[in-house]
Amino acid sequence: MNAKRIRNAGLYLRTSTTDQTTANQRRQLREVADRHGWNVVKVYEDAGISGGKGRDARPAFDDMLKAVARREIDLVAAWSVDRLGRSLKDLVSFLDELKAKRCDLYLHVQGLDTSTPAGQAMFQMLGVFSEFERAIIVERVNAGLARAKAEGKKLGRPARRDTPKLVTQIHKLRRAKPPMGIIAISRKLKCGVSLVQRVLSENPVTSR
Repeated sequence: MNAKRIRNAGLYLRTSTTDQTTANQRRQLREVADRHGWNVVKVYEDAGISGGKGRDARPAFDDMLKAVARREIDLVAAWSVDRLGRSLKDLVSFLDELKAKRCDLYLHVQGLDTSTPAGQAMFQMLGVFSEFERAIIVERVNAGLARAKAEGKKLGRPARRDTPKLVTQIHKLRRAKPPMGIIAISRKLKCGVSLVQRVLSENPVTSR
């Protein structure tokens, strides 16, 4: 009979404000790890960081995902789903990264364990709800555009007219030494690249 495989777990803790503590999260997840016989590789903690912030603003969260990518851990455990993020889209993206590396997720409050058949089913349902959320957003955007069009509102960015002053500035920058590139001119004058191209093509710079 094969021995039960020991899971290498990473525990993720997070608080939104610095006056909160992760002590309770840590204690409960440690107890769960002991009951399941997990080998806790590392405890990743982001203290005083909002769950609405991205991966780049949560250093411990980023380190944990790098450990998943290196296959140093094959199970991520968190006290609750809201410790991982604040949106369904972010959660599904996170789960996709875990799934790609065959790493499971355990959520204590929700009782979710993706290593079980029930947990796998929940994972699939989260994907369905994420698609639904995206579809609703697209539908609302399209409805808003249609309503604005029906009301006669002009959509899109307003066109930037090539005024004599702007034309002069474009040519001045183009004749500078060294001459400034089209994209650099566009950024400096805060106008479109196509506008700069049109001005220069209609009135090419000649050497003096």
